[in-house]
Amino acid sequence: MSLSRAAVVACVVAAVPTVGRAADLPGAEVDRLMADALKAWGVPGAALAVVRGDEVVVLSAYGRRHVGRPEPVTADTAFPLASCTKPFTSLLLATLVDEGRLTWDDPVRKHLPDFRLADPRADAGVTVRDLLSHRTGVGGNDLLWYRSPWGIDALLGKIGKLPPEYPFRGGFQYSSLMYMAAGRVAATAGGRPWEQLLKARVTDPIGMSGVAFTSNGLPADATTGHRPGKGGAAEPTPAYPMPEPNPAGSVHASARDLSAFLRMLVAGGVAPGGKRLVRVDTFAELIRSQNTIPLEGAARAMNPDTEKLGYGLGWIVADHRGKRVMAHGGLIDGVRAQITFLPDEKLGIAVLNNLHETRMNQAVTNTLIDRYCGLSPRDWNGFFRKVVADADAAKRAATAARNAAREPDRKATLPLERYAGEYVDPAFGTATVAVAAGRLTMTWSSFRCPLEHWDGDTFRVTDGYHADRLVEFAADAGRGVAALRFVNVVFHRP
Repeated sequence: MSLSRAAVVACVVAAVPTVGRAADLPGAEVDRLMADALKAWGVPGAALAVVRGDEVVVLSAYGRRHVGRPEPVTADTAFPLASCTKPFTSLLLATLVDEGRLTWDDPVRKHLPDFRLADPRADAGVTVRDLLSHRTGVGGNDLLWYRSPWGIDALLGKIGKLPPEYPFRGGFQYSSLMYMAAGRVAATAGGRPWEQLLKARVTDPIGMSGVAFTSNGLPADATTGHRPGKGGAAEPTPAYPMPEPNPAGSVHASARDLSAFLRMLVAGGVAPGGKRLVRVDTFAELIRSQNTIPLEGAARAMNPDTEKLGYGLGWIVADHRGKRVMAHGGLIDGVRAQITFLPDEKLGIAVLNNLHETRMNQAVTNTLIDRYCGLSPRDWNGFFRKVVADADAAKRAATAARNAAREPDRKATLPLERYAGEYVDPAFGTATVAVAAGRLTMTWSSFRCPLEHWDGDTFRVTDGYHADRLVEFAADAGRGVAALRFVNVVFHRP
């Protein structure tokens, strides 16, 4: 899974002019560039797989699974793939398309009769293809699922209560919720739960023997995730729990597993050993752009040489000077994954690491593409570090501007007790505000947010995941408090 559109579109590989096809890289050179990348990004450990044609030319691992212990990352160390699960789900659906159990353009309600969207046009016309290409009109709404108490079935029931954020089939908004729905479509059409179908139809035939579909019962050599601490050095962070099989993000796999997956991808849907998983035309549909991703903002910054950017059926699709690049990134607490393949070059690359939100994966992938495809070299570590630094500076500037506009002496309209109570959104549920010892605290989903007065009827979260976010109350001296606004959602008082 991924927590922002920027995190998704940033995984696309930037291309550079071709200067000839390169030979395979010596192992010492791969080790050197990986050592440089780990040092540049402060990553504790990583694993790498590179495939050319039907050959695994690199399967290697670097650093440690946990900064406080000596155990190394190995080619068999399990990592959560997060949103790199999505290409697995779309491939599973492709196998069902080949069998005639569904079509890409089936109405979703043919398989999920209770599925609803708030926009009437979208509700009437939404198809499986729309779910997979992020064009339903529904925004990301990541905080509905991230660290939330709601299971997938409950989340799917909330989708119809979410107002559209753009016209149906008129934009791109990355949505993990829609892949949860797509997984339920697969289960209905295939007659078995998503994880059982995925194992029988995809991972077992490919030979991914170490794959897991939840975070329960992972092997002892599973990685620990890390985040930068206050001093910048990596510190262990608790693993994100995934007890429920999730078609949007719960697959766990090793570099060895992904080397087999890459061999299947560069072979156009043929598993190692020769078994074809999906027809040639069906595989081609998976990697055909179905929706345009605007090359602006973070997408442009992270892809300086890309001319076209789109989303297929489970893949980001880049078109640069006739060279096709398919990629997907995955991000969850403490880890990052990226899977990339170039179908015309028969080249596949998977990079796994155990540091939160690092751009090391893109830097390594671009460097390897440069080398394996004979492209002119570029310092991708330096490039992406500058992009990250610029984004951090812009964030600091926005925060400074917000703080400068604050009027801390502007008093709250009402006594604190009047702000206490329950506030409700049809999709996001209930936010409860309580007062104790002269301070407000808001609880919502799994989050507890202590508040301090900021400006008028606006309060600031002082601690926890949402620290420094603002909670804005709509207060009137005569009528009391009608609503609060938090994470761009307006919760109304019943």
